[in-house]
Amino acid sequence: MKPLEILEQLSNAYGPPGYEDEVRTLVVRFLSEISDEVKVDKMGNVIAIKKGKEEYPKILLAAHMDEVGFIVTHIDDDGFLRFTPLGGLLPHVLSGQQVTIISDNKKVPGYIGIKPPHLMSEEERKKPIEIDNMFIDVGAQSAEEAHKMGIHIGSVGTFSTKFKKLTSKKVLGKAFDDRAGLTAIIQTFYNLKDSDYNIVAVATVQEEVGLRGAKVAAWQTNVDYAIVLEGTTAADTPESNTHKRSTVQCKGPAITVADKSIIVPAYIVRTLTEIAEKYNIPYQFKQTISGGTDAGAIHLTKEGIPAGVISIPCRYIHSAASILCIDDLKNTIKLVEAFIKEISETPSNKNYK
Repeated sequence: MKPLEILEQLSNAYGPPGYEDEVRTLVVRFLSEISDEVKVDKMGNVIAIKKGKEEYPKILLAAHMDEVGFIVTHIDDDGFLRFTPLGGLLPHVLSGQQVTIISDNKKVPGYIGIKPPHLMSEEERKKPIEIDNMFIDVGAQSAEEAHKMGIHIGSVGTFSTKFKKLTSKKVLGKAFDDRAGLTAIIQTFYNLKDSDYNIVAVATVQEEVGLRGAKVAAWQTNVDYAIVLEGTTAADTPESNTHKRSTVQCKGPAITVADKSIIVPAYIVRTLTEIAEKYNIPYQFKQTISGGTDAGAIHLTKEGIPAGVISIPCRYIHSAASILCIDDLKNTIKLVEAFIKEISETPSNKNYK
């Protein structure tokens, strides 16, 4: 397997929260080839198990399948759609974007429109456009025509961006939060498929709307440690203050110390940094205490699961497209593999408590 080939397929798949079917099909296909057992639970989470030596700990790797999107809430008489976001979508990233609506097993292209600036008053031009003043144009002339196209209230959608390579170091695509994390898990499973380590992969649903899938999935795994793989904000762009640059691209995977959902145990942070230095893997710390990940739900499961977060810096997440540094993805995979090796082979894991 090659990471970029996996990422391209996952990025081009559609999976708004609660409608992760297309992504799930890919994840099951990839993991079924390299796991001892793969199942889909009642929430739609994918759980894959690679069995190893009985004396080794069980290590959970988690990433979410869903991406930010929207749900249709109204279709007017002229065939225009009104919508509300699913996940953290801000109005300024929506206007003028091409989207794909998924309904009745169909994919319908559309465009997010606003009132033309030529027809706006001076006062309207000065104000930011709110989502209530946006609509989706699918070319329909009436509500009836929109229905015949397979669109109805409850149809969901997301951006239509297609994956592409920008340079030898950078790629662009949608939903790198968290298809980049899923890619890291799948590639790690592939690289370690013949090892003696015990690894559980969980591809979760509905992370973007409240870590919902992780709450159910983690309960079923009975693991000793967890690492959540994420695509996180890279703020190394103009107008970003240096001290608020959560991560910087091409400087390695980002290790979370704390965010709004978890304070990572100090020994997990220490272990990850020591391993990175031992294996000469570049790394950085996520510098902002913001956002949250599936680790927030996983570490509170049952009697508690020691959990860490490793993230791939991605510019422009929660918008129509993200940009990712290929080396950051590859080094994330290296760090995850090294963590599994070190924490498994250390007698009684005495150095990690």
